[in-house]
Amino acid sequence: MKFKETHPRKVRGESVHMTKEEKMEELTIKGSQLQVTISKDEPELNNSGQLHDLRGNELESVEAAYLVPDNNNFIDTPDVKKLDERIRLWLKTGHPVHLIGPTGCGKTSLAMHTAKELGRPVVWINGDESVTTTDLIGGYSQIEQESLRDKYIHNVFKSSDILKADWIDNPLAIACKYGYTLVYNEFSRTKPSANNVLLSVFEEKILELPTKFGEERYIQVHPDFKAILTSNSIEYAGVHKPQDALLDRLVSIYMDYYSFNTEVKIVQAHTDLPLHDVKKIVSVVTSLREKLPDAQKPGTRACIMIGKGLAASNGSGNADFEQICIDVMATKTNSRIDLMEKQKLVKEAILALK
Repeated sequence: MKFKETHPRKVRGESVHMTKEEKMEELTIKGSQLQVTISKDEPELNNSGQLHDLRGNELESVEAAYLVPDNNNFIDTPDVKKLDERIRLWLKTGHPVHLIGPTGCGKTSLAMHTAKELGRPVVWINGDESVTTTDLIGGYSQIEQESLRDKYIHNVFKSSDILKADWIDNPLAIACKYGYTLVYNEFSRTKPSANNVLLSVFEEKILELPTKFGEERYIQVHPDFKAILTSNSIEYAGVHKPQDALLDRLVSIYMDYYSFNTEVKIVQAHTDLPLHDVKKIVSVVTSLREKLPDAQKPGTRACIMIGKGLAASNGSGNADFEQICIDVMATKTNSRIDLMEKQKLVKEAILALK
């Protein structure tokens, strides 16, 4: 017998009763929505073995979300290629690579270039004193409360509250889950305790999410996952010594400043200055490297800054060049006496070029 509504009473503008057909239709819609939700949570592989994500453009926007730096002026010289090949060799074996060297020697640029050349999306972490394990793997962003009111029978009131926690993945979890390349810049500036989560990622290929529950607590690391870490040498301020257990799982490649010709090409690519001006800049900076302590040695970044300053001054004379060099070198001074010493070294280096 088909149900016939004889008392179409209203409660706050809605019918008290539902027909059997209406109830079945509601259950069918809810079931289909649940099926879609489950499907969206499970990425699949397409016929070529690549990740096919049913969430549309969500994963395609990962690089934009984490603001991966551009690297448009990368110069590929023989000594740069040699380093690039060494990094690729160890990544091919499945080992993460740790680039160590003085500040401004091009570690980050090389790491980003190599990572993008691998053909996988790249995610970025910038280490510092305040980074925690949660910043690496993710956490619960909010607790959502839903209320359910059952109106199926007009004289029965049923109420229930549902609490749902929203988990947000951070760069390390995203890279492990989907096989992206992780670039962890300034790795040694993060406190060692925050990096303990990397131990099982690099060795057992499992990422543990300590604050999650059940089966979702563990992520099997994707076979395409790669990691490139960069660090300054331990004598630099603000640098922590990573734990030995973690260093044992890394392949460390020590970098130094590039050759004179490579630095000339890099500065020229960033500034478009005439070749003789670029050579003068690199010569002055190279001269100061030979006379300053390790932590104060100017890197390739200093050459680029001087070049941009010179380009902005329209090459208005030798006095401007000297002052521009001193302004850049003044970033690593401890006192006025230290600055005067650097000023003297700059003048000597410029006079030696005449």
